[in-house]
Amino acid sequence: MEMNQAAMRVSWVSILVNLVLAAGKLAAGLIASSSAMVSDAVHSASDVFSTVVVMIGIRLSGKAQDREHPYGHERMECAAAGILAVALAAVGIEIGLGGIRHLISGDYRTAAIPGVLALIAAAVSIVVKEAMFWYTRAVAKRTRSTALMADAWHHRSDALSSVGALVGIGLARLGYPAADAVASLLICVMILKAAFDIYRDSLDKMVDHAADEETVAEIRTVAESVPGVVRIDDLKTRLFGSRLYVDIEIAADSTLMLSEAHAIAEAVHAAVENSFDTVKHCMVHVNPA
Repeated sequence: MEMNQAAMRVSWVSILVNLVLAAGKLAAGLIASSSAMVSDAVHSASDVFSTVVVMIGIRLSGKAQDREHPYGHERMECAAAGILAVALAAVGIEIGLGGIRHLISGDYRTAAIPGVLALIAAAVSIVVKEAMFWYTRAVAKRTRSTALMADAWHHRSDALSSVGALVGIGLARLGYPAADAVASLLICVMILKAAFDIYRDSLDKMVDHAADEETVAEIRTVAESVPGVVRIDDLKTRLFGSRLYVDIEIAADSTLMLSEAHAIAEAVHAAVENSFDTVKHCMVHVNPA
């Protein structure tokens, strides 16, 4: 519960920051005649929607298991991250199409040169969004929140898009008016890359992807250290949202009584679950050595 509250606090901060940034960048883009800054403002505004999706995902994933969902609701966070990725990709495509339209129509030839205010807005956005990325990422790692980590990378993509806007506006002021429109295309590519990474991560956690090799090796070491375990015959792991399920087959002395073999299995079960807070459940099967 405390973890969910921390994640929700970060989400509310994200919404407030994005609303302020979107309004500021939109005003700066209109006043300073910068299409790249207006595109960047749209991206920041879209972050509010994505954060709301994250909050819903976190709220649903925190629900206790019930008869219809005996394994819990952790995968709701993955679903939220997937929705976020699709929404992010849609924003990126729209921004890219806008840049293409400007280049094809030749509007940039007659467009006003972006003002200094647009440069300042882009620089401020980079600093603020990069700070939000590190802040959100830290809480996401502490709470093991897939959706919150996706939102952190959403902040990073916004910072990158502001870098593209900064470069485009700067070049436009130096006498390359097409640069402002080209910057929108660069922003599009950056956003689509972030959307793809977020979607791939959420998909991995929806299809029972195995844990990383380092974690598997650590689990094996813990299980092998339990007295009575002769060897590990099989070890499988699967991600379930932000949590991990572990299935282990151990070998024990075939002359042991059933109760003694069961006690060894229980010890392995407890050792793994107590050693890894990401493990939601560990199932142990005993084979005769």
